[in-house]
Amino acid sequence: MNDQFAQDVIKGLSDTPKQLPSKYFYDEKGDKLFQKIMALDEYYLTNSEYEILDTYKSQLLSLFGSDVGKFNLVEFGAGDGYKTKVLLKHFLEKEARFKYVPIDISGNVLNILENSLKKELPDLKVEGIENDYFRALQQLENNGTRNVVLFLGSNIGNFTGDQAFNFLKGLYDGLHRGDMVMIGFDLKKDPSVILKAYDDSEGVTRAFNFNLLDRINKELGANFDLDKFRHFPSYNPQTGTTESYLISTERQQVELQGQVIDFDPWESIHMEISQKYGMRDVSNLALQAGFTIAQNFYDKNSYYVDSVWRK
Repeated sequence: MNDQFAQDVIKGLSDTPKQLPSKYFYDEKGDKLFQKIMALDEYYLTNSEYEILDTYKSQLLSLFGSDVGKFNLVEFGAGDGYKTKVLLKHFLEKEARFKYVPIDISGNVLNILENSLKKELPDLKVEGIENDYFRALQQLENNGTRNVVLFLGSNIGNFTGDQAFNFLKGLYDGLHRGDMVMIGFDLKKDPSVILKAYDDSEGVTRAFNFNLLDRINKELGANFDLDKFRHFPSYNPQTGTTESYLISTERQQVELQGQVIDFDPWESIHMEISQKYGMRDVSNLALQAGFTIAQNFYDKNSYYVDSVWRK
């Protein structure tokens, strides 16, 4: 892991402009910080999607399982399962025949999730997979059981337009006829509401971004001086793109495994992207990837949509 981590970091910091892969945010400390972000009032995404799942859990069970004997509920980027447990509890209460397959790149998160599920839902069948989304696609079973893939939390927004299409096309190709996906999309809205979600008053998002530099220092022996960088989020209402940067406040050099990385004053490191969508964008993505939209579910503010697609 460290060899790949080092290669990706060195490549990213050698690029013009500089960037770091957002998947490396999630070490043990990063996991905890992201859980704190999701609990912030300013981070509306969590409550919006929780509301959707709680309000429409019966309709979702009917959509997922009414025409088949059993199904696998496969979740990409499962995290701590906070929102998904709403569905899991309801599906168990209704004696649905299903197995839960959480997938996450963080083994730490999967262990926490599986332990909490054993305590809260001891009757639940769970089969966790520690892997990235694309490799996990190859492990989906095809034994006549429908696979229902959950991709919640607006994780689709972490991809650029081309990456999102390639991911969805790969997902389509990895599924079988009758399989379904439910994807959470953060919708375009008042730009001030969006920016507050990525620049919260408690500074948790700032700490989450800086934790990656701290992780690079600890695990790869780099010497980033965090006091010489500034957290800066931005939102473009035309493209719907939210981006986070760490910006060097002065000319400096950072040493990393025998390499020297030069920073000019006010040079940025691109940390992550969070794409916001209009409903036409959602429909176009489904169509281009080959899916049919089965149904869209909105929160009361129409801040967010969980869109269910069928192959």
